Amino acid sequence: MGAPQHLSSLSCELRIIKAKNIDSIKSNAHLFVRCYLSAGNNKRVRLESKEISPTSLVWNESFSLECLGTQASMDKVMQGSVVFELRYRITVPVLGRIKGSHLLGSVEIPWKTVCESPEMEFEKWVVMVSSKSHGDVKPPALEVGMKVRVPAVKEAVPTRRRRERRVVDWEECGCMDGGCSNCADFEMLALAAAMEAF
Repeated sequence: MGAPQHLSSLSCELRIIKAKNIDSIKSNAHLFVRCYLSAGNNKRVRLESKEISPTSLVWNESFSLECLGTQASMDKVMQGSVVFELRYRITVPVLGRIKGSHLLGSVEIPWKTVCESPEMEFEKWVVMVSSKSHGDVKPPALEVGMKVRVPAVKEAVPTRRRRERRVVDWEECGCMDGGCSNCADFEMLALAAAMEAF
């Protein structure tokens, strides 16, 4: 067995702050944001915010993410993007929650945009692409924050983390490039996400 390959790590944060221009949603709907993170090899990791009332439009919620792998793995992560989808579900009083969710709008933000920002972070309003927007109707907008940190990695094998946050380690199964069947389901950004309310 060869010498361990040097590992790199990334710490990322997604913040879902609030929405606006949501005028056509019924009072019995529940809004939430679904995020898709590029994970390499045409794979994506999906995260979802809590559900809120359309009269509120405020989440103030964050997802803290960590991943650990080779430098090549981290480079691929940073070449990807995050898709934010604003969605809603309808609740029927008698039957409870039924059916799936409906898309209001979506927007894609490359991690490169974050890395090129001051301090590798930003907080801003993003206008979402919506098939229902027409005429004088403003499309939905979402206020989001994104942050990237590159902490120092002192050991090849990370210590155990608290349950709500863990590191994905491609070395645990013994493969060096994440290419084996054990790694296939979570290569790149097979991240554990911790939702932290502000």
